[in-house]
Amino acid sequence: MFADRAKIYIKSGKGGDGHVSFRRELYVPNGGPDGGDGGKGGDVIFVVDKGLNTLTDFRHIRKYKAQDGEEGGKKNCHGADGEDIILKVPEGTVIKDAETGKVILDMSNKTEPVVLLKGGRGGKGNRHYVTSVMQAPKYAQPGQSARELWVTLELKLIADVGLVGFPNVGKSTFLSRVTNAKPKIANYHFTTLNPNLGVVDLEDNNGFVIADIPGIIEGASEGVGLGFEFLRHIERTKVLIHMVDAASTEGRDPIADIEAINNELSTYNEELAKRPQVIAANKCDALYGDDYETVIQMLKEEYEPKGIKVFPISAVSGKGLNELLWYVNDLVKAVPDEVIEFEPEMDIEFDDNPELPFEVWKDEEENCFRVEGPRIERMLGYTNLESEKGFAFFQNFLKENGILEQLETLGITDGDTVRLYGLEFDYYK
Repeated sequence: MFADRAKIYIKSGKGGDGHVSFRRELYVPNGGPDGGDGGKGGDVIFVVDKGLNTLTDFRHIRKYKAQDGEEGGKKNCHGADGEDIILKVPEGTVIKDAETGKVILDMSNKTEPVVLLKGGRGGKGNRHYVTSVMQAPKYAQPGQSARELWVTLELKLIADVGLVGFPNVGKSTFLSRVTNAKPKIANYHFTTLNPNLGVVDLEDNNGFVIADIPGIIEGASEGVGLGFEFLRHIERTKVLIHMVDAASTEGRDPIADIEAINNELSTYNEELAKRPQVIAANKCDALYGDDYETVIQMLKEEYEPKGIKVFPISAVSGKGLNELLWYVNDLVKAVPDEVIEFEPEMDIEFDDNPELPFEVWKDEEENCFRVEGPRIERMLGYTNLESEKGFAFFQNFLKENGILEQLETLGITDGDTVRLYGLEFDYYK
């Protein structure tokens, strides 16, 4: 089965924690802090591999994780950075958020590797937190958390021309005759269950890539049958060849078929119905005399006033194919030469500020409890403790960050003094 869709879990590496340590050298009894920084976590990177044409590999392995950064060490040693994980995908792969279905990244025009999830930053060691009042900080910054996501990979074929039509109208026969593709051909509905790509080579370096999209049925845009699986491959095409059974060999009305499929295209994506179209009236070798003139004239009167050219052809005998292909070639040239790219619909940037550290301890010399660290400094910087709301926020901050719990663990009792840099208050439960 042609693997054009896969759901996978990706996770970047966590940043390594900063280290807490102090110099311990001969003749240096009170060495300063020398805790090193943690290493950066590995990134999740996507890269286009033009040698791939399916997403088969992602059907077998569903979870991909980059390496975590290492913790910093003593003597100012920096932790090693985590290794990146590189995921190779075929050209035309669209990456979507699995939960919402929104586009995160389209790899169609990407010639360079793309970092989708950044690894966490490494935390700073305690040597960074020396201040005039805190010469021996016993805390370090934790590494930034890893980033994780379930994503859906969808392969939308990159072809100049999409070949559409109801099942069994001769698309596979047409493709096998005009390109080097070798699709399976049989007289059964839905014989083609995989999109087929082929290259049409014309004289003087003319030509185009054509994709045979499996037979579309009414209701495909709502997911009936394999509708979504097939329709996604038409989205990038510049021109559509709409093939119909002009001879009505199965009793079908060619005009009704064209209208039904055009309705499915516009329901699925309004832009599809606006693409340049050509009608290939196939199986004309099975029409004789007045029947031939009647059917072809009927199709031309219906669609050529709308700018849609009708070509009577026979995929079996080759009749009319040359004229059709050259006309389509000119249409493709008239369309801007760029791959249709899907714009991102969501931003997956995460909070880039890892949690700042703090420390709670009992100061035996001053007979008080101290709460210090960068997180405390930042909170005091934007909190007005003289206002009722500010003081309520301060109390909630102590509770949510586990500071009150740590004070109780250290044995604080009612009336004991707590100091947060320049702030001092008496504790009462």
